[in-house]
Amino acid sequence: MATIYTPQQQRVLLITSLLIIAGFIIVGLSGYASAFLGAGILYVVLRPWFTALAIKRKWNRPLVATLLIIFSLVVIILPFLTLSLMLIGRIQYYSQHTDDILSLVKKAEDLTGYKITSQQNIRTIAQQGAGYASRLLPSIAGGALDFIVILGLMFFTMYFMYVEQESFQKGLQKYLPFKRDTQRELGDSLKNNVNANVLGQALVSLVQGILTGATLWFFNVPDAPFWGVVAFFMAFIPLLGTPLVWGPAGLIKLSQGDTGDGAGILLVGIIVIINIDNLLRIMLAKRMGDIHPLITLTGIVLGVPIFGILGLVIGPLLLSYFIVLIQVFERQNKQQEAEIAEDKERLEMAAQQAAAKR
Repeated sequence: MATIYTPQQQRVLLITSLLIIAGFIIVGLSGYASAFLGAGILYVVLRPWFTALAIKRKWNRPLVATLLIIFSLVVIILPFLTLSLMLIGRIQYYSQHTDDILSLVKKAEDLTGYKITSQQNIRTIAQQGAGYASRLLPSIAGGALDFIVILGLMFFTMYFMYVEQESFQKGLQKYLPFKRDTQRELGDSLKNNVNANVLGQALVSLVQGILTGATLWFFNVPDAPFWGVVAFFMAFIPLLGTPLVWGPAGLIKLSQGDTGDGAGILLVGIIVIINIDNLLRIMLAKRMGDIHPLITLTGIVLGVPIFGILGLVIGPLLLSYFIVLIQVFERQNKQQEAEIAEDKERLEMAAQQAAAKR
């Protein structure tokens, strides 16, 4: 039976149907975007191990994928979740018990001679900070079922990305609207960002968090393990990082009259913790990739409010992708202009040769 639509109308309706269905899919899965993003990040992080075991040594692919999932759960997910829950717990405690914060502010006011703010404002800020941190960091108590679904979906996606690696890569190459050179640049950008913000930065942050917590504990700062966890997350922020933790701790100790402890915290922070950060970055320079600190900082500011704690990685990645695409667009425009100039020159030469023959 003949259709009532012309071929052009059929094409428009097909594209419209695809866009509508894609919109429904995106809206339905928007709450689980972190699962797919997390699967992609873990895929890039652990891919060298999969290549070494499954591709080069010909181990069973499903077995290798399962072992990598167990490894990522035990070594990456659970420790990170434990730190996050510990941080949330302490932030909520301080939001409900603001006396310690009020006393510190009072001492700072006595030291400087300036009134910083009212007690009610401090309580409001503490409660808002606790709510904001709870939204950014994963919470089992707030949504156990959602957390299990996200974790299961992430590992399920990661499993098939490994087991069907060739089909997955061919599908990306086929359906991504970019040339092969652009796809290669995007792949390199993904690798550099994941290396910089997961492998390299996580190691640097872990070392700095441990050193900060140990320093504060040694110099008798209350809740030193908690502040070590805070330092771990703060270390992801370029340029600022852990000085936002041990700097105020040292100054507070000095304001309390504990000159030895305060000076010790500041000296260890300036001499050891900051230089350990620089030393590790030099040692891991090749592994961490060439990512400008401004891209990382801006990406974190953009990514964390949208993606939560995963924004520490996803934000800089999206910003790097945007920069890569701008560079590709600029390069392709220059190539197109050069091709147009060559065609124009070729036509002019052909016209001159034709005129000379006449």
